[in-house]
Amino acid sequence: MTKLLYHLDSYQKEFDAQITKTSEELHAIQLDETCFYPGGGGQPWDTGTLLLNGNDIGFTRARMINGEHWHCLNAEKPLPETGNRVHGILNWENRYRLMRTHTAMHILCGVIFHDYGVLVTGGDMQPLQARMDFEFESMTKELVTVIEEKVNQEVQLGHAIKVSILPRQEALQIPDLIRTKIDLLPENISEIRIVEIEGLDLQADGGTHVANTREVGKIHITDYKSKGKINKRIYVEIED
Repeated sequence: MTKLLYHLDSYQKEFDAQITKTSEELHAIQLDETCFYPGGGGQPWDTGTLLLNGNDIGFTRARMINGEHWHCLNAEKPLPETGNRVHGILNWENRYRLMRTHTAMHILCGVIFHDYGVLVTGGDMQPLQARMDFEFESMTKELVTVIEEKVNQEVQLGHAIKVSILPRQEALQIPDLIRTKIDLLPENISEIRIVEIEGLDLQADGGTHVANTREVGKIHITDYKSKGKINKRIYVEIED
């Protein structure tokens, strides 16, 4: 199993690892540990560089396939052999923007859940912009203004953000742990990663986050749309 360094430290920018497995079909390698997030939960995958003896081996992206973490390489680059050690360097600017964006979505989710009791029905993000769908029957400009004011108040309160990993049965005893309309946790997961914005939000989540809500910056709700009878979409941008 690959040790997922980003699960407990989203701020680690570089790492050293050993190649433990290769795949000609995927043109990819497995490492004993990694900082590269493979994408999921609406958060895109990390970008960056893998070096072998100082040479770029053509890393393109990380992927999670059947529970295995793979590092895909450019098809024009040869696959290095198992046992070799590589040095990984994260595209930190891209990662940090995604961390801020992902935390902003949890702030939005926390405010809407606590104030209106509404669940999430979907979401997607790119660096400093995102959209999230909620089970609202109606939405108005006035409501959106109130929500925007509240999420920015929560940002400025400087809530600490903590990450923990719990046994599945223990984690599922936490009330309202699953904030999505559909429970997306695969049944074969024995441990669940919990992301808590102290005093505001607590969810099962696999993505990367900042350590304090003040790092997010100013949040703007730029638009909203109806996507169904009880499905309303909110568009968000974060000031750089």
